[in-house]
Amino acid sequence: MNRPTWWRDAAADDEDTNAPAIGRSPENRRQALIKLMWIGIWMAYLGAPVSDLAEGHHTVPATVFGALGLLVFVTVYLLLVFRYTGRNLDRTAITRALGAICALAAVLTVTLGDAWLVLAVYVSVAFGAVLKPRLARWAIPLNTVAMVGVGLLVRSSHDLMSALVVPSLLGGFAMSAVGQMVRTTRALREARATVAQLAANEERLRLARDLHDLLGHSLSLITLKSELAGRMLPGKPEQAAQQVADIERVSRQALVDVREAVSGFRRPTLEAELAGARTALAAAGITADLHRAGAHHPDLPPDQEGALAWALREAVTNVVRHSGARRCTVVLTEVGDELCLTVTDDGRGATGPHGNGLTGLAERLQLADGRLETGPNDHGGFTLRALAPLSRSGADLPPVEHAPEP
Repeated sequence: MNRPTWWRDAAADDEDTNAPAIGRSPENRRQALIKLMWIGIWMAYLGAPVSDLAEGHHTVPATVFGALGLLVFVTVYLLLVFRYTGRNLDRTAITRALGAICALAAVLTVTLGDAWLVLAVYVSVAFGAVLKPRLARWAIPLNTVAMVGVGLLVRSSHDLMSALVVPSLLGGFAMSAVGQMVRTTRALREARATVAQLAANEERLRLARDLHDLLGHSLSLITLKSELAGRMLPGKPEQAAQQVADIERVSRQALVDVREAVSGFRRPTLEAELAGARTALAAAGITADLHRAGAHHPDLPPDQEGALAWALREAVTNVVRHSGARRCTVVLTEVGDELCLTVTDDGRGATGPHGNGLTGLAERLQLADGRLETGPNDHGGFTLRALAPLSRSGADLPPVEHAPEP
């Protein structure tokens, strides 16, 4: 799929193989190592429990218990912060993991002394990492209060508890902000991908409409002229050669139009489409009444003129291919603040639902703030009315000649 250039440029901003993007899991071992190093920097505060174990202040069973407990605590903490920051997790898994590190922090502190109070700071950080903001704003202060209570229970110094209160609150709420930023970044990335997909779909729809209108008209004209040339070949070689020359001209113009449509530069004009309609109707042997459609309206914006021009092309193509009409009338009139293009034929009329051409035409007019009206007329044929708004920014200018609808 060919994505828009702006989408590719924006996506390139996130391409960094050396560091993981915010809100995105590491994609290779190097990114995982960098992220682990950033998280590991803050593990330096575990120096107090490690020193307490290394200095031999406890019995061998207590030291083994403390080492295993610290290992489990760090493992669960890293799992939460490393993999699940800002993610929507299963509530049961969150409860079990947070409950485990809360229990370990309390038991290790009560059992081994106040040096282990620092584990409560990591509990606050884990709360901020995995809980939603409305839960974290309550869980973090409650954990800090619990830390103070455990500190009083083990007779910790007031200086130590005071030194840990601020890191517990600050670290928890800072991590909550990081988690919210990760969630927001992920949502924006998904929204940008959705916008890119919608832009690509809109571009495909535009191209489909343009190609249908361009090729349907041109190929119909080529088919008619080929049939004429075939009938003229035995007795009228010069006229047949003229039809072949017209086929070549139409083919070359169709090729140019397709290239412009693919590039997004195609904007037809009413004047050009009226000339094409006259040629196509004459080639099909249909009498064309276009004398009330030749005026140019100065208040018609380019986008609206392009939509009406596409409507004229599609209407004439349908008349040539499907109507079996003998006469086709095109009228351009001003109706209030709108310019109305009316194409009427005396053919067999339309049956069944609208095809791709009229459906795409209605969408094209809607994009230009216009509308499409179709239905049978009093003569048994088919009438198409395309209306587009006029711009009234300047002084009053001579309006297009009003003419009654056929």
